Amino acid sequence: MRHPHYLSICFAVFLAAGAWGLYWLPQRALLEAGMTGGWGTVAQYVISFLVLLPIAVWRVWNGKEIGLRHWACGLLLGSGAIFYANSVLVTEVIRALVFFYLTPFWASLIEIVYLKRRLGWSRIITVGLALAGVWIAVGTEAGVPIPIYLGDWFGLLAGFLIAAGAARTEIEKPEGVFPLLFPVIVFGLFATIYQYPMLAGSVGNIPTLDNALSSLPFLLAISLLFVLPTTALIFWSPSKIGTGVFGILILSELVVGVISAALLTEETFGWPQAVGTSLIVFAGVIEVALNRSPPSDSPTSV
Repeated sequence: MRHPHYLSICFAVFLAAGAWGLYWLPQRALLEAGMTGGWGTVAQYVISFLVLLPIAVWRVWNGKEIGLRHWACGLLLGSGAIFYANSVLVTEVIRALVFFYLTPFWASLIEIVYLKRRLGWSRIITVGLALAGVWIAVGTEAGVPIPIYLGDWFGLLAGFLIAAGAARTEIEKPEGVFPLLFPVIVFGLFATIYQYPMLAGSVGNIPTLDNALSSLPFLLAISLLFVLPTTALIFWSPSKIGTGVFGILILSELVVGVISAALLTEETFGWPQAVGTSLIVFAGVIEVALNRSPPSDSPTSV
């Protein structure tokens, strides 16, 4: 049975994931301000952790859960997010997108093997449409999708980890948003620590103190007004709408990214991009309309 707010949640996830398609704009601004390479991402996770830490302490003091029992969800989702963020540092952006956006395939495979679901023909059609859309929109420039560079593997692993994390979230059904968001940010921060030695030649120099301080207001705004709320909504949603639907809806990031890059830069937007993004949106609409067996749950608490 569908969640009572199923359609609203699907629409919100589509918008929130789509907003990440504009994330390259603040990242470019940070780069111009001296936050080289992936240091802007590191700073955003540090800020997010520092913001959530006092809330976690308060919750522990009052006997509330902070997500320790959902460590597997946090590990999978947080690590996946960082692998994806860093994939573009060590491969071409197009290749990172192609490998990461195999997520709908991983999500459906995990539903069959791990969640023991029998998927109908509609899922096969929507996943096929979604992957075809990704390939037409951006994949034709990347050649045969065989991982070669470190960033290719990062993108491929990121898609699998996030799909697996979505399935784990669907099983565990965290009670409220914070017990999921906190471990995602914590493990995301840990992931930056163990990944960055592998990226020493690609991350760039550590920003100077002046650059970091001058960028701090912007970093605070991005972390508090964008990263935390959208991350919370996107990763909370699989327990309400299902892993497979989630895997297709997050492709809206690619749709918005391709269109915004064409409008705001010198990137081209020809018939491949038009057809590809249309197929992705069409796949999302069909999947949301025809899916009849997402998890049902009571309204969330915080």
